[in-house]
Amino acid sequence: MHHVATDSSDLRARLDRATAHLDPPYAVVDLRAFDANAAALASRAAGKPVRVASKSIRCRTLISRALTAPGWAGVLTFTLPEALWLVRCGVTDDAVVAYPTADRAALAELAGDPTLAAAVTLMVDDTAQLDLVDAVSAPGQRPELRVCLDLDASWRPLGGRLHVGVRRSPVHDPRAAGALAAAVAARPGFRLVGLMAYEAQIAGLGDAPPKRAVLGAAIRLAQRGSYRELLARRSAAVAAVREHAELEFVNGGGTGSVAATSADPAVTEVTAGSGLYGPTLFDAYRAWRPTPAAYFACSVVRRPAPGYATVLGAGWIASGPAQRSRLPRPVLPAGLQLVDAEGAGEVQTPLTGRAAGSLRVGDRVWFRHAKAGELAEHVNELHLVEADTAGAAAATYRGEGRAFL
Repeated sequence: MHHVATDSSDLRARLDRATAHLDPPYAVVDLRAFDANAAALASRAAGKPVRVASKSIRCRTLISRALTAPGWAGVLTFTLPEALWLVRCGVTDDAVVAYPTADRAALAELAGDPTLAAAVTLMVDDTAQLDLVDAVSAPGQRPELRVCLDLDASWRPLGGRLHVGVRRSPVHDPRAAGALAAAVAARPGFRLVGLMAYEAQIAGLGDAPPKRAVLGAAIRLAQRGSYRELLARRSAAVAAVREHAELEFVNGGGTGSVAATSADPAVTEVTAGSGLYGPTLFDAYRAWRPTPAAYFACSVVRRPAPGYATVLGAGWIASGPAQRSRLPRPVLPAGLQLVDAEGAGEVQTPLTGRAAGSLRVGDRVWFRHAKAGELAEHVNELHLVEADTAGAAAATYRGEGRAFL
């Protein structure tokens, strides 16, 4: 009900009209699709709050827009300096840092400001991280700092001989979670307020890879097994941690698992971010596919041969394993593809396919990025499209001079 249907030719015409006054390269966010995705994700969360994953947005204006949508609350940031900045700017008063930090300057800033200390929650999975904080600012010389435990959500079947998922926290079983919770509770200057378990093998792995039916079936089988195992383990871990602290939140999931994660009784909130932009990696999901909202445009600058058109730039490659899925995809006009021998180039990208012959020098080609927030690292602003017009541009983190990673 929240999906925005878009005919490719109509969409191309609308984006071209809205940005006719601009010279590529530039990036846009279609606010109609963005808002529809925000509503769909909140609906899938079934009443549990959705926390914005800032890594997938990297634009203060759009993070704030998501936070004004019903069902959204709080930000999951990717670095401590970013969290401090977002709180100081008034974007949020509830920032959970998704990863442990060793940034001493940022820790000193956090410890030196009671307002920041009340708004920011640090992620830990090892007492060595607490030691580092204490080395920066002794417990008696700072406000109490909020702490969240990172529970590893990977699946380890066959007695641990097989690892399915990413390698994050060393805290995997409920006993380890309880032991770390006891250690945090015993440390002066810290308050344990949350637990997070990000099931990347479910939330971040598409279960319907194109033209790979056997792999898709294997992924779905693994995801079902992982989900069943995590339901029991996360519940036991939460119980073990609550023996030592009153938890304010238990966070889990991502765009690809909002509905499944919110169905876990142990989880009190879910996280999403990529689904607001709808990058190409999420085209490979069966349960829910966001409406593409973020695009970037490049100009055709040459016609090297019949059936080919070359655009300036477009080599905006996504992080992760070095494979085709991380390449940007030319989507408008429909019927374009990258050339295997060259891929997406730093300065030029040749395109072929049935639409290439109709392109002329000066025409725009619209691409989608493989991931979400990484698009914002290539531009200073995102042009916000409403109907057939582009309103005021929204500065990206890069445009505000903020490069956090």
